[in-house]
Amino acid sequence: MAPRLLPLVPPDSVPANTAPFGGLTDNRSAWTKRPAINASHQGRMRKFQGMRLVSGTRVLALVCASAWIILPATADRAAAQPASPPAPSASPAAPAQDIHIGYLANRRPAPPIYDYEDDPADVGIAGARIAMKDNATTGRLVGQTYALDESILDKGQSPVDAAKALVDKGAGLIVADLPADELLAVSDALKGRDATILNIGAEDDRLRNADCRANIDHFAPSRQMLTDALAQFLSAQRWRNVFMVVGLDPADTLYAEAMRRSVKKFGLKLTGDKPWTFGPLARQRADGPIRADAFIFTRGVDADMIVVADEAGNFGDFVQYHTAEPKLIGGTQGLTPATWSRVLDAWGSAQLQNRFVRTNKRPMRPLDYQAWTAIRAIGEAATRAHSASAKEIGAYMLRQDFEIAAFKGVPVSLRTWDRQLRQPILLVQPKMLVSLSPQTGFLHPITPLDSLGSDEPESGCKIRSGGNP
Repeated sequence: MAPRLLPLVPPDSVPANTAPFGGLTDNRSAWTKRPAINASHQGRMRKFQGMRLVSGTRVLALVCASAWIILPATADRAAAQPASPPAPSASPAAPAQDIHIGYLANRRPAPPIYDYEDDPADVGIAGARIAMKDNATTGRLVGQTYALDESILDKGQSPVDAAKALVDKGAGLIVADLPADELLAVSDALKGRDATILNIGAEDDRLRNADCRANIDHFAPSRQMLTDALAQFLSAQRWRNVFMVVGLDPADTLYAEAMRRSVKKFGLKLTGDKPWTFGPLARQRADGPIRADAFIFTRGVDADMIVVADEAGNFGDFVQYHTAEPKLIGGTQGLTPATWSRVLDAWGSAQLQNRFVRTNKRPMRPLDYQAWTAIRAIGEAATRAHSASAKEIGAYMLRQDFEIAAFKGVPVSLRTWDRQLRQPILLVQPKMLVSLSPQTGFLHPITPLDSLGSDEPESGCKIRSGGNP
């Protein structure tokens, strides 16, 4: 019940048999009873109410008179003013921009024997699909839609024909996981067309030097970037003596050449350099005389680390625990430089790792990450450029102010002179992130990230000067 304001009552007007405030002897609120009032007090109250009524009438009359004075003047002014124009009708919504992306790769054959580390069939494309979902989330806010056209080639199919077909269908942005020679063939076939190729698989240094192309952006690291990351770490640790063991595959030779350049670049010492001639011992399951010969192979090695060049995984893991003296192992096995690893959980990367595992039921691999980064770069450039044109998106990605967040603590961006994505490189072992290059103290006039890989003065790529197609 709403409280009532009690009238002021003189003490002598309250009957003697009445308790103060109405004689409240029950549990109800003191504001629910009125005190007794005598006749003289009631007369005074009626006189006061009459005075209040007369005063209120006079005030009301003054207000009405003022209204007759004010309202006509207000009406005259309103009539003199021109009528306001009608509100303009809403402009029609801009049509949605459709960004069409192609994915081009060779189908991976199943391993001949059980290999728990062999690449899954969807490696690479799984990362691309996660990135497409991320792009679609942003695209809904800015009126852009994304479509991914997957072209996975069987043996004997032409990547050039497949790339032309993708461009003909409107997919002028092609994420490619192809060997170097096939990548160059696709690039030359698309020369002069509104198309940009985003390389996520080929690590060959020549693609960033003499064989660079103006229509290829590299989201895979070069081998030089990987070996520079390892050499920087060795230099920072003052582990300066390096012994190198090189496999017989062509890719192993390329990795070894990059490591030799890194050793020289960062002031290390190459104490030995031997080819591995004992076969794929890391894949064999039985002991034998060859294993004993391999054990003797490392006897007398003077090195702080043995660097193995074994991209196929034929012997590197075997060397790790079969040396004559205890030695650290790094390179393609042991302490490994990589763009991504399942052990990374810093800089917000755990959310990407978790989303990938929930979707694909396996950890994210470096090739998955490189595909994710490439398609996210397309999405960021399309959003900022407000364009669906492959040419305009490709040009925007090369702007000096363009960068993307890549879960590595610093933004990443493309170099203009060789179209290589500058990015930190992880140094990992199977269950731990050991370090991150560039190492502290390795400076560069533009960014420390350019201390990894071929720098502009030493690069053989002449895209900026117009020397390369």
